[in-house]
Amino acid sequence: QLDMTQSRINSGLKVANAKDDGAIYAIAQNQRGAVAGYQYVISSINNGSFAIDVALSAGQSVSDLLIQLKQKALAAADPSLDTASRQALNANFTALRDQISTIVKNAVFNNFNLVDGSTNQVQALASADGTRRITTQAQNMKLSGSIVTIKTTSTVSTQAKASAMIGVIQTSLTNVNSALAKLSSGAAKFSIQATFTQKLADTLTTGLGNLVDANMAQESA
Repeated sequence: QLDMTQSRINSGLKVANAKDDGAIYAIAQNQRGAVAGYQYVISSINNGSFAIDVALSAGQSVSDLLIQLKQKALAAADPSLDTASRQALNANFTALRDQISTIVKNAVFNNFNLVDGSTNQVQALASADGTRRITTQAQNMKLSGSIVTIKTTSTVSTQAKASAMIGVIQTSLTNVNSALAKLSSGAAKFSIQATFTQKLADTLTTGLGNLVDANMAQESA
């Protein structure tokens, strides 16, 4: 009995191996397996969340650029502008237009880009047995797409082009903001699942402790 008590004090466990209590040890090992699984589930969810956060940052930057593009198009649509002024506005417009492509191309996390059309969705594990997953759909914000309808060759080099571009930019802005709302909903879903999974893992860990942890005050006494 003294050896058993000393072992419990040294290990902190009243059931350290199957010899101590076969049934409790088996239950504890199953619990340990579940906790280990949920820890990886949390990691998977976090990776997905980071990919969505990068996409959200890129989308917000695209939205800001579209507002600037609209300002340039409105200015270029002024019939009183001289040629030199319109050319300067067009140069600014094309630089901002190309910046959208740069942002979209670089919005990568863990080889996932949710805004350039290279992937349809991001998935993460939602259960320790790997059978359930949570998903967020990608939002393609490349130029000449269904969301950002501005073409890669769009300009405001003439008053007519500038006037027509205003409506195109407004449509793109509306689409991008709608896409951002969808990505934001996906981020919230991942966050809720991560919180729930962490609480579940903590609960299992507490239950595991109740099964196998030694009562140190009692053992010391």
